[in-house]
Amino acid sequence: MPEGDTVWYSTRQLHDALAGRTLTRTDFRVPKIATADLGGRILLEVVPRGKHILMRVEGGVTVHSHLGMEGSWRVSSPQRRPRGGGGPWHEIRAVLAAGSTTATGYRLPVLELLRTDEESGAVGHLGPDLLGPDWDAAEAERRLTTDPGRPLVEALLDQRNLAGIGNVYAAELCFLAGTSPWTPVGELPEDLPGRILAAAHRLLDDNKGRLARRTTRAPSGADRDRAVWVYGRTRRPCHRCGTPVAAGTHGPPDRLRPVFYCPRCQPGPRRDEQGTHRG
Repeated sequence: MPEGDTVWYSTRQLHDALAGRTLTRTDFRVPKIATADLGGRILLEVVPRGKHILMRVEGGVTVHSHLGMEGSWRVSSPQRRPRGGGGPWHEIRAVLAAGSTTATGYRLPVLELLRTDEESGAVGHLGPDLLGPDWDAAEAERRLTTDPGRPLVEALLDQRNLAGIGNVYAAELCFLAGTSPWTPVGELPEDLPGRILAAAHRLLDDNKGRLARRTTRAPSGADRDRAVWVYGRTRRPCHRCGTPVAAGTHGPPDRLRPVFYCPRCQPGPRRDEQGTHRG
């Protein structure tokens, strides 16, 4: 699942492959920009902002994309189908070629062209970026704790508080903090929000250089069950106490999101059998 570390990794691959090179062909397969042609322009740089990717092109144009839940970019030779599990041809949303290199975007829920000097309209609302050069832990903590009644998992996922955390890290951070995902942030021990943010920064930074994400101390190459504490491990034994990991939901009824937790290692507000916070 693409989160801040995956976006950072994808951005680095795109930047290394295309930055400083002249685009020889562009193909945008979404109606709004289907006729746009950036061929002949130099792709200046590719930078991440939270879960967003910004490709800045000569002439003050930015190709803005978001990976959503299933999107990806793949870099390959234009003479053969992109490798790495990108997807079938009908899922391609963007193609940018520069000489012998092609970047292909699959299943991108957000793809648009912006004026580079107006990027803030797309990403200006985001909080401090966990992997950005301007990461500000104090400001992130201030935003995270602004609404004391908000469940911790929802505060962590709100990109206006801090940018880069998705469902995987939200569940893992709650486990590492030893608290229920549904605990209101105002009920956390005073020092815990800061420690959670420090752990978030460390984990994303540790994982940004690889696609095989690990939040445990499992060795490199370990299978997914050993690589994470609770995410996606419903009914499997907790790595710490052996209690079966449980799954629950949070958020408004029309937009419920999953969360995973250990009922023994994460004490907190009472939940029903599915783990949904009763309030």
